[in-house]
Amino acid sequence: MEIKWLKTFMVAAKYENFRKTSEELFLTQPAITKHIRRLEENLNIELFDRNGKTISLTSAGFNYLPYAREVVEKYEQGLADFESWKQGYNRKLIIATAPQIASSVLPAILRRFMDENPNIEVFINVLQSYEIGEEISAGRADLGLTRIKPFQTNINCHIVHEEPVILVGPHEDKVKSDDEKILIEKYRVITHNHPDYWENLLNEIKRHYPTVRTMKVNQIEITKRFIEQGLGISYLPYTMVRDELRMNKLIQIKSDQIHLPTSSTYVLTKVETNEANIFIRFFKEELAKI
Repeated sequence: MEIKWLKTFMVAAKYENFRKTSEELFLTQPAITKHIRRLEENLNIELFDRNGKTISLTSAGFNYLPYAREVVEKYEQGLADFESWKQGYNRKLIIATAPQIASSVLPAILRRFMDENPNIEVFINVLQSYEIGEEISAGRADLGLTRIKPFQTNINCHIVHEEPVILVGPHEDKVKSDDEKILIEKYRVITHNHPDYWENLLNEIKRHYPTVRTMKVNQIEITKRFIEQGLGISYLPYTMVRDELRMNKLIQIKSDQIHLPTSSTYVLTKVETNEANIFIRFFKEELAKI
């Protein structure tokens, strides 16, 4: 029995159509038919009912499908594990992370972590913050890094870092950086680029500045580019804009009326593996240096 027969069978079972199967697998229809026939001969049973060009799974095909999937998954996992071994890895760590973290503090920390732990293969899966709890709950990642507290109750969650949220604007207005009122009247406030604090913060802004103009942008990286181009100002976690402040692309604006919130970074786990614990300790230590 060959793995390619099983893969063909799985795709054919999904579509119950040999033409669509051949298109997905980039094989001719005769090749698809040959794979299925060889598999059926090997199992001594028909997996599909054929009625002209129409096919459908037999009861045998329906019952065999999960076994075929299991064999293919184990085969592919074995290849992946062997490839990792060839590259010198003997452990792995799967991290699900929010884009706000992946684009700010994570790259530098991850580089140092991999330098100190060269035998741990790291996989990064960037997801929206609200998706990370489900990823950990389902066991698809070893740990999660997120900016919001998850609602799942079967996972562990704790804060590893808290930082100030600051008001930032374009560098062109550096001389006015001590006047929140002037800049809020001049620019739109770019909102909803962070998953946690915007609802309460926006209400407070509107209480102090009832005529404020706003613009929703759902990504921090885009928000920063917009601010640099003079399209608005926004309230962002310090680590998100630290580099831009240092390079004089953005300025920090003194906030007189608005009570600034804080932003928390959460680590999520379900089962704390040794690799996850090593990374969490390292991550905390590195964040504490910021």
